[in-house]
Amino acid sequence: MTIGRIIEGKISGIVSCEAGATVEEAARLLAEHRIGAMPVFENGRIAGIFSERDLLYCIAKEGEKVLARRVGEVMTAPAITVEPGTEVLEALSLMTRRRIRHLPVVQHGEVHGFVSIGDLVKHRIELVEAEAEQMREYIRMA
Repeated sequence: MTIGRIIEGKISGIVSCEAGATVEEAARLLAEHRIGAMPVFENGRIAGIFSERDLLYCIAKEGEKVLARRVGEVMTAPAITVEPGTEVLEALSLMTRRRIRHLPVVQHGEVHGFVSIGDLVKHRIELVEAEAEQMREYIRMA
């Protein structure tokens, strides 16, 4: 299955911010929406990702004064992205290798979605459970 199929099933829009937003504003968005990361845009294009990890690192390094800085100064950039046609296992492998938990889904420079490692693992678990159920049914009918 592809990432495109996964994002088809996601109902809500993408929570994001602009690179010029303050770290405090971005942190409030993460908390308000109970999410771990979001894409950051600059001039209509994805510039990076701001995550809980970015927030933690910059607060540990600079203290509360970092809250007044711009997200574009502390975000993870450039964003590592995938295309809608990317296979789920390929995306999971990329996330594992790069030690990241979120991927913007980009096609022709436009963001179509945002997936977390949780989204992809959930899909894999559902697939394995369905295969196990089919096997049980096959054995029961044999």
